[in-house]
Amino acid sequence: MQAVYIEAHGGPEVLTFGELPEPDAGAGQVKVRVRATALNRLDLYTRAGDRGLERQFPPPLVLGGDCAGEVAAVGSGVSGLKEGDRVVINPRLSCQQCPVCLSGQDDLCRRSQFLGSALDGSYAEYLSVPAVNAHAIAEGVTYEQAAAIPTTYLPVWNMLVRRLQLKPWQTVLVLSASAGVGTAAIQMAKDVIGARVIATTSTAEKAAKARELGADEVINYTEEDIRQRVREITGGAGVDCVVDHVGADFFGAAFAALRPGGRYGICGATTGLRAELHLGLLFSQQKEVYGVYMGTKEDMRQIVEMLNRGAVRPVVDRAFPLAEAAAAHQAMEATSFFGKLLLTQ
Repeated sequence: MQAVYIEAHGGPEVLTFGELPEPDAGAGQVKVRVRATALNRLDLYTRAGDRGLERQFPPPLVLGGDCAGEVAAVGSGVSGLKEGDRVVINPRLSCQQCPVCLSGQDDLCRRSQFLGSALDGSYAEYLSVPAVNAHAIAEGVTYEQAAAIPTTYLPVWNMLVRRLQLKPWQTVLVLSASAGVGTAAIQMAKDVIGARVIATTSTAEKAAKARELGADEVINYTEEDIRQRVREITGGAGVDCVVDHVGADFFGAAFAALRPGGRYGICGATTGLRAELHLGLLFSQQKEVYGVYMGTKEDMRQIVEMLNRGAVRPVVDRAFPLAEAAAAHQAMEATSFFGKLLLTQ
């Protein structure tokens, strides 16, 4: 099969487009013909060997996690899926045997693995995964839309609904509206929950797109102070919740923009892993901070249900052919996009 893989860490130039053996559908697995794959920052970190993701070669590693396609083969013991079914894949594989998995808290599984990082992923014609990680998608949902769902909507749903418990009468600050998580958070907060949304971004063009997506107010952080502008918008009260997936560069301003008793959720740190936390403000203002990493299998089921009903509309910036994965990585590194970048085949 055709695939994009790495045999050493480095820049986009280490991405190799070539032939690899097709995987089989083992017991409890389905083999999927991949039609669309969404890029994530994890792909870049894995390729570069950054953030603790350095590995030994050989064997080569196929990158990519989020994807959608049709079932090409079904392994023994699988029920509920058949050849030809259109599916989206949850890229986080849990052990399904430990106490947290058995209790429905599989997002806390210590033995979980991520496609395209610990295991061969979706930059390929075919991929085999546990059947529990494959979810059927409606005929009206495109493969591109479905592939844009997992690593953006899963942490957002986990964060806004289960951890931060955002309510319709409350206000949420969404950092970096142009990224996949940002676009998902705007939609979830506005269209599903019905809350007031303040978003941040870097250009007037991106601000206009954020408003079209549902943001009530948009702060251009290259021209405005986030904390001061939030105070003006909220009449000095601050926001009830913060959705942060960018980390160090914006943590101080966003944390200061949170009202007393507010809830801060973070699911990524693309601008840096370390930030300074004012512990006095944390306890004296009784603020809460939640770390979120993906979500549970039940979260994924609920998200796919909303996708199939048209309640959420993943934003896709553009798609590249699989053979042009290096160009797609360069585009992600340039950050000149709004929504998700995809590979299609």
